[in-house]
Amino acid sequence: MTTCPPVRIVLADDERMVRSALRAILSAEPDLEVVGEAATGAEAVSVVRELRPDVVLMDVRMPEIDGIRATEQILATLDDPPRIVVVTTFENDSYVYDALRVGAAGFLLKRSDADALVQAVRLVSHTDTLLFPSAVRALAAEHARAYPTPPPWVARLTRRESDVLRLMAQGLTNAEIARRMEVGPATVKSHVAAVLAKTGTRDRTQAVIAAYEAGFMNAR
Repeated sequence: MTTCPPVRIVLADDERMVRSALRAILSAEPDLEVVGEAATGAEAVSVVRELRPDVVLMDVRMPEIDGIRATEQILATLDDPPRIVVVTTFENDSYVYDALRVGAAGFLLKRSDADALVQAVRLVSHTDTLLFPSAVRALAAEHARAYPTPPPWVARLTRRESDVLRLMAQGLTNAEIARRMEVGPATVKSHVAAVLAKTGTRDRTQAVIAAYEAGFMNAR
């Protein structure tokens, strides 16, 4: 019987106590491994480039460069970048929204309990499901910087692709979307790939952000 290697994690936060608490929680899980830490945004970029983790927990406010720019640099310079989850005190923070816009896979509140932290790391490392979809939707609705006119990709989406994007925004997995639309999982996977390609986004989170900014979620 083969076992999957543990999820490799880097912690980026300028507070040592926060990093220590996160390490203690994550290291207690047999399928999770903290392989590195960083106390600044610049150090986070360097550590991630060296260690190539699967997941990064990134504070949004750090010295030198903040978590937004660190996220942007990591995603822009690595061929197979890790999934980045920004960690924040306030869920409606514009910093968090900016981090999601540049490519973070989701966000996690610092007051989250241990179970939520572990679940979030597992979720982003093993699936492309939207992390905490209701919170992402609320953040996008509040902070979205609307285009004066809808971008061209809105008109290029087929009816089925439009339906899939709305269901993605609800946090449904491919299997759940397939059951809702009464189609096969392979068909949904194809629609999701088309949505990401047409919106020019990396994953579900960025697609949902793009949908809100385009006014797509309010249109029928």
